Amino acid sequence: MKPTTIIKTTIAVLFLQQTYSQETKKETGQPKYTIENCVNHFEIDKATKTKVGYQYWFADKDFTLENTLKMSIVEPGKSTHAPHKHIEEELFYILEGTAEFYLDGKTITAGPNTSLYCPSNVEHGIKNAGNTDLKYLVIKKDLR
Repeated sequence: MKPTTIIKTTIAVLFLQQTYSQETKKETGQPKYTIENCVNHFEIDKATKTKVGYQYWFADKDFTLENTLKMSIVEPGKSTHAPHKHIEEELFYILEGTAEFYLDGKTITAGPNTSLYCPSNVEHGIKNAGNTDLKYLVIKKDLR
């Protein structure tokens, strides 16, 4: 087989696989789950840089049926955004550092191995209150 024929055949196969994959997701609303895509090990080079640190999605709304899992790393003295509220409840879990947690007009300081719950439609926020990076998980339901 000629090299150009091999390349054209490979491109056609890849195109058909991509089209089939997109059609399957349209029909089912979800990708096919495998052991390879269900295990997600943190890799800094795959994290998204933000203006206050970075974020890493372990599971986003395009992958899960309804829950998302993200790790946020925030530089000292900064927060990802101002206190806010939304319909989805949210759960933070502090991995490293010191967080200032705001909920419905009150503030507390929390360290590692602490969970922080944000009920639906209640104003909340989290900021780094320490002098090292704040690393925490965010678990949230995706209300499509």
